[in-house]
Amino acid sequence: MKFSALLTSAGINIGLCVLFLSLYSVLRKQPANVRVYFGRRIAEEHGRLRGSFILERFVPSTGWIVKALQCTEEELLHTAGLDAVVFNRVLVFSIRIFSLAALLCVFGILPLHYFGQDMLHQRIPSESLDVFTIANVEVRSRWLWVHCVVLYIISIVACILLYLEYKRIARLRFLHLTSATPNPSQFTVLVRGIPKTAKESCSDVVDNFFTKYHSSSYLFHQVVYKVGKVQKIMTGAKKAYKKFKHFTDETVDQGCRTITYRCCLCGASSNSFKLLNTECEQKRGKADNVPSLNLDGEECTSAFVFFKTRYAALVASEIPQTSNPMKWVANLAPEPEDVYWSNLWLPYKQLWIRRIFTLLGSIVFMFLFLIPVTFIQGLSQLEQLQQKLPFLKGILNKKYYITQLVTGYLPSVILQIFLYTVAPIMMLFSTLEGPTSHSERKRSACCKVLTFTVWNIFFVNVLSGTVISQLNVLSSPKDIPVKLARAVPGQATFFITYVLTSGWASLSSELMQLFGLIWNVIRKYVLRMREDTEFIPSFPYHTEVPKVLLFGLLGFTCSVLAPLILPFLLVYFFLGYVVYRNQLLNVYRTRYDTGGLYWPVAHNTVIFSLVLTQIICLGVFGLKESPVAAGFTIPLIILTLLFNQYCRNRLLPLFKTFPAQDLIDMDREDERSGRIDEIHHMLHSAYCQFPDTGDVPLEKIKIIGGDEEQGSSSGESTDKEPCENPKNDLSHPTLKGLPVNRLRHAVKSITFLIRLQKRGLSSEQKSG
Repeated sequence: MKFSALLTSAGINIGLCVLFLSLYSVLRKQPANVRVYFGRRIAEEHGRLRGSFILERFVPSTGWIVKALQCTEEELLHTAGLDAVVFNRVLVFSIRIFSLAALLCVFGILPLHYFGQDMLHQRIPSESLDVFTIANVEVRSRWLWVHCVVLYIISIVACILLYLEYKRIARLRFLHLTSATPNPSQFTVLVRGIPKTAKESCSDVVDNFFTKYHSSSYLFHQVVYKVGKVQKIMTGAKKAYKKFKHFTDETVDQGCRTITYRCCLCGASSNSFKLLNTECEQKRGKADNVPSLNLDGEECTSAFVFFKTRYAALVASEIPQTSNPMKWVANLAPEPEDVYWSNLWLPYKQLWIRRIFTLLGSIVFMFLFLIPVTFIQGLSQLEQLQQKLPFLKGILNKKYYITQLVTGYLPSVILQIFLYTVAPIMMLFSTLEGPTSHSERKRSACCKVLTFTVWNIFFVNVLSGTVISQLNVLSSPKDIPVKLARAVPGQATFFITYVLTSGWASLSSELMQLFGLIWNVIRKYVLRMREDTEFIPSFPYHTEVPKVLLFGLLGFTCSVLAPLILPFLLVYFFLGYVVYRNQLLNVYRTRYDTGGLYWPVAHNTVIFSLVLTQIICLGVFGLKESPVAAGFTIPLIILTLLFNQYCRNRLLPLFKTFPAQDLIDMDREDERSGRIDEIHHMLHSAYCQFPDTGDVPLEKIKIIGGDEEQGSSSGESTDKEPCENPKNDLSHPTLKGLPVNRLRHAVKSITFLIRLQKRGLSSEQKSG
């Protein structure tokens, strides 16, 4: 690739960034887009924007950048949670280490590459990008010791910064644990694999077991019920209520004539929405035929068990309960808002089978993705593409700007389009594994997406991108350093364009919220629907964390070999620091938090990147026949691995479990202050399996008109109150106040709507 092609790609992406940033600074000021760009603040702070005409609303500004930079880490922690702070620290670490790397490599190593051989240089726009890589350095060059020294400096500083960040986040995690607000999950253990018996119910089995073996610390329990159909009915009833919410305290007249609406697109009338006369269900006495719910037959082999102290819950979750490790499996429960209820009733014995199948599915998908990557690899290597497709040779030779576009911009754009399918598929695989919490599912998807992108973006592109070549490399692991040393400098040009396209442009797209903006326009002006004030998205850690870590991997591996990538990476990290802070403060709502568990993922990825960089440099020094530089690189690899092992022993256990000393101190403090009784009372309503069933006031929608009033006008109709069900409400000791009566009401309302639809279809068929 020529340097001019890189400039073409950079110019396109810079133009897109400036355009998107300018549009964002204008669109965020419009009252119609307040739900798109200030979703979290509107939902939590109940703020509003002024709707009057102000000239400032239509002028681009940089005020949002200043506000994002002025936000302190404490404010970010309070607003978006510890995971947001961890993500922010990953960006800060990247800015620090790559600022140092850019200073050393651009001014120290890049001139050595450019003048590495005695050759006649052309004008810089006409130069090949290979002259800026280590491939342009002569064999047995006496300047290779500079590369070795710079590699040592970058590795040592990266390890120091990693350790400082690890300690900082461990301290924040401790503060998160000892927060003033008691966390119900610290007193709760999720037990799975409960053995079933024919004589006793699951609830009695759990109560007898923990009363016998944990009598001093056991408080009570709550069995999980497999009520998927009930949940679907209640969710549907709630959605139906939301759609008719504007009828609150009003009357729906069944005796009125057909109502027509104007189409928002063409303006034509439509009679698809009709209010038909129907029979009143309550007058016919059909309410008594509603089947009752048999909850006892829907008990699962999972339960939440509550303990009197945090320490007792920790001990119960860390030790096996029986000699059979597949029964009575106890783990600390996730936070109430984090529970993934639909996976709790999965049999525990199925989980290992599910993990095997999802692993196989991920591997198959990874190899299927080689097809587009191979095609993209051909676009970046234009000479090979012309040999395979001779008819393109004349077109590409005549049109110089087309050549620059094809080699400099098009490959990374196509790859980015295909990558949009990766995150949803990996999230599906993570869901099928059976996680018990939303945060665990998202973190599992994050690890899968990270592994997928590192393999397909880095290794597949470096190792020529064909399946046969990959298998040949894997069959001879000892040749991997040499193959990487030969291939990485040649692929540095593609990585630079990938940073421009997937980095700069994706940040601009994230800031603009293109999908949310388009859906907001369609919802308001095409579908004429009211704004959904409750749905606020959560931050997509499973896509953004792998992206940032992948760019860090590219920065480390190319810093010494192809330093030209570092300025583009620095721009990405600086821009990402501002953009992501703005999005976390204004757009996304934090519903659940892992407590900083994304940092071990980031730490392991950085260590992997450092070791991989050192191995590649070892191969390069071997190819350049520099035994001194190669010899000094081997101790550096060993020292990096020893540092990682020290961090695993010193700091990683703090992210796996909670210190017993701190938990005991917290329990004693609660007992001294008298808060322990209040905490125990709070646990009774902490884990509610039906959180959305108490706010569906369907009785506010009144139905008038019926068989007796079909001939009368709507103004002469009278209200018909629904008949009360003579059956008593069902109740269960572990389900506090299950609204079965309201559920029956919801079922009747949904049945009423379905019959309306069927009558409308039958009348249309008869008229037709």
